[in-house]
Formats: sequence, structure tokens, C-alpha cells
Amino acid sequence: MKFFKQLNWTKTLLLLVLVASVASCGSRKEVVYFQDAKDFETVVNTDTYVPKLKVDDIVDIHISVMDMEATRNFNLTRSSRNGGGASVDYLIDKNGEIDYPVLGKIKLAGLSIEEAKKNMHDKLLTHFKDPIVNIRIKNFSVTILGEVNRPGAYPVNGERISILEAIGMAGDLTLKGKRNNIMVIRDFEGTKVYTKIDLTSKEAFNSPVFYLTQNDIVYIEPNKSAVASASIDNRLSIAVSILSVLITSAVVLISRN
Repeated sequence: MKFFKQLNWTKTLLLLVLVASVASCGSRKEVVYFQDAKDFETVVNTDTYVPKLKVDDIVDIHISVMDMEATRNFNLTRSSRNGGGASVDYLIDKNGEIDYPVLGKIKLAGLSIEEAKKNMHDKLLTHFKDPIVNIRIKNFSVTILGEVNRPGAYPVNGERISILEAIGMAGDLTLKGKRNNIMVIRDFEGTKVYTKIDLTSKEAFNSPVFYLTQNDIVYIEPNKSAVASASIDNRLSIAVSILSVLITSAVVLISRN
């Protein structure tokens, strides 16, 4: 009889644990984006963000002129198995430079794409009249970690991406993601810079990390309910194990009688 009273007490404990788990769900304040934005509010776009080239960027550079045959020594290609040719990519080294055919060492790190184009355009004027320079970053990707539905590294097409677009690619934050304290880890000339952004406020649009740069890492911290849920899950697992032992013992005792 004493054993079965203990068994009932264990069931009650499990029920309380489950109720606490449900009650730990995040509140509206924790999960809604841009809570301070008013209906029909107009905000003037003051966006001045311009992406800059970095050390370890891989860039594709293509030069166009009227006589494309004259650019053969500039637009290098490498042969492929199918007989075609792919353009040669250039790695920006630790000094912020690339080694370009004919032109030699060219400083690109710290320049915007447009500035880099102009820099190369000016150097090419001694070889061509009115050259057109196209530059594209080949290894632009961002990594989204933590409380999102699909964490991982995502390639980016284009020259820039907002943190909202990046989170969208990762399937949005889970309900357990802390929206008001998202961390962006950025490499700046060999130094890691950690910046927080609050997506529950419209001021997020003015954050220096609202637009991500290549190889940024975005980490979404779990909120209190997620931490509490993890703790409850551990306790529930222990409780279920204990209950299993108790039930097994009860079955053995009944079978012996």
C-alpha cells in the first residue's frame, strides 16, 4: 500500500512538471518584432551602408573593352574537364592585396566594390581606352546559429544582405529565440567585433550590423523559457526513469505474490 501511495505521488510530480513546461512558453513581448513601430508610421531611409572588401575575400574580376582579344592577358581562364574555360578568381591576401596579371599588386581590402572598380579602371587606362571593370565577391556567406529553425552557413547572392533576410533564410527564429539580444560576430581587420541588435525595436534598422558583411556570424540566444524548458526536460527524463524503475519493481513484486 505504501508503495502505491509513492507511485501516485510520482505521477502527481510528473503532472506538475508538464504544467510548468506549458506555463514556461514565451510571452508576446518576447517574440514580436518591432513592437514600438506605430501604424502608418513613416521613417525616412537614411541607409548609408556600403559593403567593403575584406582580407580572405575571393573576387571574380572581368575586364571588357571593344577588342576583347586584347584582354586575353588580363582575363585569365583555367581549363576544365569538359573543355571549357572558367575565369580565375583572386584571393585578397593578408596585406589586403591581389596579384593581378600585368598590373601586379593591387590594394582592394577596405574599398567598396565601386571604389575597387574605379581603382582598377584607372590603372587599366594605360593599356585600354574606356575599360569596363566588373568585380563580384565569390565567397560571400553568413552563418546563423542558435535558436533558428534551420541553423547553418548560407551563401549570399549580391553585394549585401540584411539580418532579417539572413534570418529568413534560416527559417526565422524559433519561439524560444531571444529577439532583443541577438549577437553579430564580425571580423574587422583580424579582430573579432561583437555587436548586439534588438529586433523587438524599430531602432534595429539603424544598427551598424543591420546589414551583414561577408562571413558574419549571427547567434540567437535562447530565452528564459528555453533554458527553463531544458532544465525541465532533464528533470522529466530523470522522473520518467525513476517511474520506470518503480513500475518494474511493482510488476516484479506482484508477480512474486
